[in-house]
Amino acid sequence: MGYADGSGMDQTPETNGTPPLHSIYEDDLDLRDLVIRFVEEMDQRVETIRSAFLSEDVVALQRISHQLKGAAGGYGFDSIGDSAARLEYDLLTDEAMISDLSERVEDLISSCRAAVRPGDS
Repeated sequence: MGYADGSGMDQTPETNGTPPLHSIYEDDLDLRDLVIRFVEEMDQRVETIRSAFLSEDVVALQRISHQLKGAAGGYGFDSIGDSAARLEYDLLTDEAMISDLSERVEDLISSCRAAVRPGDS
């Protein structure tokens, strides 16, 4: 992704056309409402990720990636949890520069945006 100043900070990460992600629990009547709520809250999570990235807030990125790593699998979205785990791991690396994490942030945002509510396609 090319940025005007090369910093990676002057643009918001973009999604890459990730196919829709369906929860493995979307047909589970006991969990359906919880999965719906999790997906409905995804826009706010994406905004939190984007804001933390653009403001170079490593602590907030670590927090949200850690939370998503744990929660996403519990709601049947393993690929979101995997993307969050990769970002969290990279953030915990001492040499990690936030400007070098653009691809990881983009992957996580793409995964989050791809999550669909049960019954949606």
